[in-house]
Amino acid sequence: MAFLVGDIGGTKTALALAEAAEGERIHLSAERRYPSADYPSLAALVRHYLDETGASCQAAAFAIAGPVQGRCAEATNLCWTLDADALESSLSLQSALLLNDLEALAWGLDALTEADLLELHPGAGERLGHRCVLAAGTGLGEAGLYWDGARHHPFATEGGHADFAPCDETEMGLLRHLSRRYGRVSWERLVSGMGILNIHDALLSLRGATKPQWLTDAMERGEAPAAIAEAAAEGRCADCAETMRIFFRLYGREAGNLALKQLALGGVYLGGGIAPANLEALRASDFLPAFFAKGRMEPLMRRMPVRVILQPQAPLLGAARYLLERRD
Repeated sequence: MAFLVGDIGGTKTALALAEAAEGERIHLSAERRYPSADYPSLAALVRHYLDETGASCQAAAFAIAGPVQGRCAEATNLCWTLDADALESSLSLQSALLLNDLEALAWGLDALTEADLLELHPGAGERLGHRCVLAAGTGLGEAGLYWDGARHHPFATEGGHADFAPCDETEMGLLRHLSRRYGRVSWERLVSGMGILNIHDALLSLRGATKPQWLTDAMERGEAPAAIAEAAAEGRCADCAETMRIFFRLYGREAGNLALKQLALGGVYLGGGIAPANLEALRASDFLPAFFAKGRMEPLMRRMPVRVILQPQAPLLGAARYLLERRD
């Protein structure tokens, strides 16, 4: 019987029906994506989805961009509170499970094929050991996969909310600018979609510059971070180009921080929407030099494979694998 899986982000929510296929494969169908902020709650969105697709199910697993405590969760960048017991009652489900979205992404790694991944750095050795995943999108998610010698065990973290640490005068200027706005400055304030906007705004302020009207118009027409990335890629805006250079350098440094803390010799995986949408810029950036730059630990960092997850269904596949594991 099919069950419901969801990937709930600050910007968009994806829902689909999942079934266990041959072997350990997961088959997804009736996938839909909705603007999260258009709905007052997850229950309202799920009811809309079930009405729209005519689907029915008895069990569900929802990956949420935020910390999950017991059977409840608060979305970090969305005004939703989730309660698994309340979801079971309001949606007539026999079982509803909640897990962190990056934990779901970690669960989804073993459901991916080589075609779903792009290798930034091959690493060295047997590629056995712990893994870690980072995803810069609306926010910055981080998770790990503990290797017990036979299999990986995904676990959630909220490492994206750890304190940002500047390394040069430009970054000190970013920190001072963002401290005035937010007080405490986390890595998510710079390595995310909102981070691209924050870096760009800070650079303009520090330089006493203003956005050209064409860029303002482009940011208002669509997703503002994507407009900055596009302007940088096209060479139309020096401030946008500098924004993306800083963004990818910081992304690489924080990826290295997580990989070093988790000794991720089994691989470092980049999810979220920003890396797959800007592959050429990522490859040409200082991401890898910043990732490797860990002083005496640089030889260790170079042993770690670094890959980009290209499959947007990975969190849904992970939520399905998590649910099947719990039911078994």
